[in-house]
Amino acid sequence: MDWKQAWSKTADTTNSTLDVLSPTLAPFAARWDAEADRRAKLRTPEHLKKLMEAQRGFTSARSTAATAKNQRVAARKTSNNPLSTVRRSAATADRAARAHQKSARGALRTAKANFPATLRRRAIEAHALHSVPAGLATYLMSTPADWTVWPVATSAALVVANVVGLAVGRRSVSVRTEEGLSAEEQRLAERLDPSYWVQHSDGRGLSGTLTTPAEITPSGLVSHVRLDNRWTPAKFRAMGDEIRALLGARTDLRIEIKPGSHGDRATITLRTRSAGAGIDLSGWKPGDPWGVDTVTGEEIMVPLGRRMLIAGTSGSGKSWSTRAILAEASEAPDHRLVVIDPKRVEAINWEHRARIAIYAEDVLDVTDELVAEMHERLHLIPRGQDVIEISEERPRITVFIDEGAEVITMARKKQERATREEPAGPEWSRIMENLGTLARMARAAEIILIWATQKPTMDAKGGIDPQISAQITYRASLALSTSSEARVVLGEDATEKGWHAHELPMPGVAMLRSGPKAKPHPITTRAFSPKDVIALPDRPIWSRTGVPAAPPSGPLRLVKDDGPAASVPAPAGPVSNRDRVLRAVGDGATTARDITDRTGINKGTVSKAVKSLVESGDLVKAADGSLHIAAGEVAA
Repeated sequence: MDWKQAWSKTADTTNSTLDVLSPTLAPFAARWDAEADRRAKLRTPEHLKKLMEAQRGFTSARSTAATAKNQRVAARKTSNNPLSTVRRSAATADRAARAHQKSARGALRTAKANFPATLRRRAIEAHALHSVPAGLATYLMSTPADWTVWPVATSAALVVANVVGLAVGRRSVSVRTEEGLSAEEQRLAERLDPSYWVQHSDGRGLSGTLTTPAEITPSGLVSHVRLDNRWTPAKFRAMGDEIRALLGARTDLRIEIKPGSHGDRATITLRTRSAGAGIDLSGWKPGDPWGVDTVTGEEIMVPLGRRMLIAGTSGSGKSWSTRAILAEASEAPDHRLVVIDPKRVEAINWEHRARIAIYAEDVLDVTDELVAEMHERLHLIPRGQDVIEISEERPRITVFIDEGAEVITMARKKQERATREEPAGPEWSRIMENLGTLARMARAAEIILIWATQKPTMDAKGGIDPQISAQITYRASLALSTSSEARVVLGEDATEKGWHAHELPMPGVAMLRSGPKAKPHPITTRAFSPKDVIALPDRPIWSRTGVPAAPPSGPLRLVKDDGPAASVPAPAGPVSNRDRVLRAVGDGATTARDITDRTGINKGTVSKAVKSLVESGDLVKAADGSLHIAAGEVAA
């Protein structure tokens, strides 16, 4: 090894050593520079002028006080009577002069504080004060035979330590980062390095915290932070805006600040990467995962048979993220799907493989049927079992409510009062009573509720019923508007334990809380478009009454009194109660009781539908009250 290589190696070793020492000495240098800067800013001409005036005033007051004191001493000598006018006048003047001197001394102190000496001068004075007694002690403790110089050496060492400490603490450290980092990650890693952090943290109110060099993980950069006795992890997290500013991180970069391994530790995670990147989550086929954990890369499955709450603000991708679950719930022969959607938009995509309910009458009917089915199934569960065994005859029924707030509003409609001509209208409040019963009791009957809403609050205008929410075991949240909404969906301890759904990006990123061991990791969910749903194959549609819940595939033939059989194609849209009533009359029902028995629709809904059909001319009510298809009409 030649001298150049040896010199290079020595220089590298020296630089490495200084890089290690710099973060330790940086706080000392930062405090020194801050104090020096403060003193320099105070040393203005105005403050100097006031200092000179205060010095003159103090000198004058001290002279006046000395004169008054001498006059008082002279007065005592001229008279032995302490009550004499001369002595009392001299004492009064002496006291006034001393009070004036004390006031002038206070003004001088204030002026000196406002025009302080430079920090360098103070350091020189301090070292001089130490060096003088040190030199004297050296002289006194030394002899020509045995010269002892340790006091002087100590003073000199302090001077050198002060100078070196400032030089190393002010040193600009070159941060080494790992290869393979993006430009953004390199910049963030440099600012997370302790050498940078300690030099700049004080300006952001973060003094007393110290980071470790950033580690690269599949989900981004991670740094562990040591906190001194002024900090707690919660207090450190509250400084999130200052931390983001110190790192210079972009506004939409997800930053997670959590407690560390000990009480005086915290962890900063910068989500610059996604462990699920590159995984295809488009489309769906049976057995596909619901999404991918962006932190661990793990595939996330949502098992069927779990009561579930799904929330997300408008545009968060709630519908796209839910469709894979609904497709799985309607795929197998022993599974059926019911979709309740007052907005209609999502329901019509599933009409070829789900029982759909859009209008209030349909929602009431299907929930009545589900409750009746539940009670029947509960009586069929054998002793020693908790859940009915599903089969094609008794399939698992997944009931999907989209949007919950609209269903709650629908159930608040006032019931129409009975009149002489018509019975009372449907009890709309029974909709929520039925759904609450299903949430509390139907799991054992394998009737499972999935509740979705854009308005995850429990107030008067909210989208979650408290009784239903209390029964939910799986809680999925996409992006929400506020932390209070996140607590409603994910639990009261959501914010404290890191379930910050209000900070999720949009669309298609969710959090799933499925138990005490679940981690608050963002999940990239599967994208499933309406066209993908429509392209799915047809599946059997559940109906308790035996009346087809979807239009039959062949034509419908009716025999009329005045002509041959008529043949018309079946309707192309979802079957409404009006259609079912008209079909029942075409099949031979002549009274409201007959229609109720054939369709299973409640009496009030049948009466309303019959009245509407008679008024529109589709049905004719004979003199004896019997119902018939109008001439020239066929059942729809």
